[in-house]
Amino acid sequence: MYGSYTGRSQARGRATAGLRTTGTAAAVCAALLLAGCSGGGGDDGDGGDSAGPPVVEQQPKGQDPYWVNPDGNAARQVAAYTKGGDEKNAALIRKIAEQPVGDWISPDNAEAQVKGVTETAAKADREALLVLYNIPHRDCGQFSKGGAADGNAYRAWLESVAKGIGDRPATVILEPDALLHLVDGCTPQEFHEERYDLLKGAIERLKKQPATKVYLDAGNAAWQTPEALYQPLQRAGIAEADGFSLNVSNFQTTAVSTEFGKKLSAKIGDKPFVIDTSRNGNGPYRGGDPAETWCNPPGRALGEVPTTQTGDELVDAYLWIKRPGESDGECKGGPKAGDWWPEYALDLVRATK
Repeated sequence: MYGSYTGRSQARGRATAGLRTTGTAAAVCAALLLAGCSGGGGDDGDGGDSAGPPVVEQQPKGQDPYWVNPDGNAARQVAAYTKGGDEKNAALIRKIAEQPVGDWISPDNAEAQVKGVTETAAKADREALLVLYNIPHRDCGQFSKGGAADGNAYRAWLESVAKGIGDRPATVILEPDALLHLVDGCTPQEFHEERYDLLKGAIERLKKQPATKVYLDAGNAAWQTPEALYQPLQRAGIAEADGFSLNVSNFQTTAVSTEFGKKLSAKIGDKPFVIDTSRNGNGPYRGGDPAETWCNPPGRALGEVPTTQTGDELVDAYLWIKRPGESDGECKGGPKAGDWWPEYALDLVRATK
């Protein structure tokens, strides 16, 4: 098992329920303008489906322009707790449900999925936050292994994504871990040239959409050094991107991530960056098996709420790219990767200062 790199973002924990959405379900979601539907497509463990989605307000646009899904896993859990008379836990989970989180686009019916998300967001006068995670040979054969069958399949999928975005506003987090796995040697050498070409081509294609911003993933502050990353980022086309993303699905603090990001930015033309603050409120976990500090670590907390008002000209936004409350995998008593886990969600909120 590839787990010796304790700073790794661990895409295996990101196989969100959106990646498991069937083609039919995705099309229905788009038609209903509720792309992603529940985010889980099933029982939330507490009767959420039967309770129906609660009303979740959008955040003030000037501070947080991203769309809040009123029918996400957390929102459904709020509805379930409310229906059961558990107002205390409903109030806790609402702290997750009322914030925008990333929509991870699955391989099937990508155009319909993305159109559904972006149209719904636009109707709410908000911007979609999309995560593209379908690179061939994804996750080096580990828990979230898979991705497109080959380069041509990936290009076709990306074309569908771009068509789904259209001229609507969207921010895209491009391929978490894909670049870093080239740097750390996890991805076999024979696939390196193709991957660089795919990442560069993805940036070029997505930037043809008039209102799309693209952030190429650059791992986290505990994984690789800026010295090891800047040339691979340049080769992957960072010059044409809007910036890079840090800390996706990881727990490095915002301060540490910001310091790291500024050092990396200085080497690539002062590119700005975004930071995933979804679960970094208490920083990284230091206990247990060092190979599994990334997987459902106890005692973690929500970080800064999503916002574009970071107070730092190089930090474009704090985002919840990983969806808080969804499992990293079957470890520490968790369900499979991407499944909603209300107990862990509650623990995240309770630990938040």
